[in-house]
Amino acid sequence: MSLKDVVKPRIGFQGQTQAAGTPNEAGVGGFLPLVVNDNSVVFFDALANVNVADFKNYSSIINTTVAGTTISTSSRLGYRWLNRDRSWMLGLNAGYDSRPMATGYAEKGVKVSDQRSVFFQQVAVNAEAVSDTWNVNAFALLPIGETLAKLNNVYTASSLNTYGFDVGYFITPVLNASLGYYYQSGDLGTAEGSGVLGRLAYEMTSGVSAGLSVSYDDAFATRVSADFEVRLGGPKTTALRNDVRQQPVINALLKTPDHRDVRVGEPTDWCVAFAGEQCIIFVDYSRL
Repeated sequence: MSLKDVVKPRIGFQGQTQAAGTPNEAGVGGFLPLVVNDNSVVFFDALANVNVADFKNYSSIINTTVAGTTISTSSRLGYRWLNRDRSWMLGLNAGYDSRPMATGYAEKGVKVSDQRSVFFQQVAVNAEAVSDTWNVNAFALLPIGETLAKLNNVYTASSLNTYGFDVGYFITPVLNASLGYYYQSGDLGTAEGSGVLGRLAYEMTSGVSAGLSVSYDDAFATRVSADFEVRLGGPKTTALRNDVRQQPVINALLKTPDHRDVRVGEPTDWCVAFAGEQCIIFVDYSRL
């Protein structure tokens, strides 16, 4: 199989429901191979998503609900290659992600005012390895610029440093189950700790996939998220697309990289102490 017949530009749309520090979103994206050799590809992948409001009374960032409509972006430049007998695909990619975030009311009934829109950004690096049976993904999300922002008169939030890895198993060539570990820090120190992430992903037909993810950590507790992705283009013919779909190693060359969202969190306890009927909040606003 010639990679020049397989690794072609793909464009489409994607979406997901809110998760641990990430929003409800949907948008467009594309995969562009820049250089295709006999056993390797240099590629660029970009996403632009419309972020919409959190589900009612269910904050994706712990206390304050995300509101309004903003547009987040993500870009990755990467290199993927096959080993000598094409039993493994190996890859490295890195890029930049941005997330403007509008805010609304507080989930727990706390009255807030002076709601603000804030802006977070990060750089990310990712390493991946895929065989016809196993797949491994390691990643780091590294906030840059202003990482701490005041959301309203009560709460602050920060973008989260996140480091993790996922190990997956192909139950069939189109059904993948994975289990991962991540470590997060930020959020004025209250989000710091470990978490686990389980995921089941199914490619229904060439370029059309859906997934279900479940995560747990002490800051966000249990979060469940569903996602989908549609990509048009790719291999030249329908027969070739179906052939590639049954070969996870080759199919991985065209995949959109994972872990693209800027994760945001808030302190888990909004009220640190009481003085009579008044809540005293100890936040170092000099850092803002």
